[in-house]
Amino acid sequence: MQRIDGRRPNQLRPVELILDVQRYAEGSVLIKMGNTHVVCSVSVENGVPGWLKGKSQGWLTAEYSLLPRATHTRTRRERNGASGRTQEIQRLIGRSLRAAVDLKALGERTITVDCDVLQADGGTRTAAITGSYVALERAIAALVRGGTLATSPIITQIAAISVGLVGGVAMLDLAYTEDSAADVDCNVVRTGGGAFVEIQSTAEGVSFSRSELNQLLDMAELGIDQLMRLQHQHLQHI
Repeated sequence: MQRIDGRRPNQLRPVELILDVQRYAEGSVLIKMGNTHVVCSVSVENGVPGWLKGKSQGWLTAEYSLLPRATHTRTRRERNGASGRTQEIQRLIGRSLRAAVDLKALGERTITVDCDVLQADGGTRTAAITGSYVALERAIAALVRGGTLATSPIITQIAAISVGLVGGVAMLDLAYTEDSAADVDCNVVRTGGGAFVEIQSTAEGVSFSRSELNQLLDMAELGIDQLMRLQHQHLQHI
């Protein structure tokens, strides 16, 4: 079965990682997955939130923003605080990337990951996680080169992808039209060692079986393996 953009059900959209798109960030990446484009930047500051002071460990947090014309119609800027959806996504990004870092080895430093969606066509949160991991590696490598850190506190690779059941067919890396029509939508975050960090799976109007969930997870793992190979290609010379 071919999809609206001609892909096979188990095929990723074209993926591109463009490094160092922001001059002043410790690490930055523009990730393009089809028509979804997200700028991921990493900032590192000395000090930690008050509740972590004196505990000899660092912190990693994330912020996410959908720029006004990232979608077909203008989205208002969230000037009065993040919406519930935005908060949920940035918490997911933060949880996912904290799984990659030994916060004790980071010392009393705070890493802030900013994910700004330039263009949205489905899978913005998973693209943000995949791109942010590369930006995080770039930032940590710069700290090690500069002598701020003796060794890297990164303990595992992280990537994420969306899968879903559309018309009863399992599909990888859903574009917006597929996501909006999906009977089941699933976002999967996984480590380089094969452990899951998060699985967000919901049905709309129908339920799904354990065997269907297994099929979606198997497909997600194949996609994540491809993304991790691409991440590695861009990081092997840092």
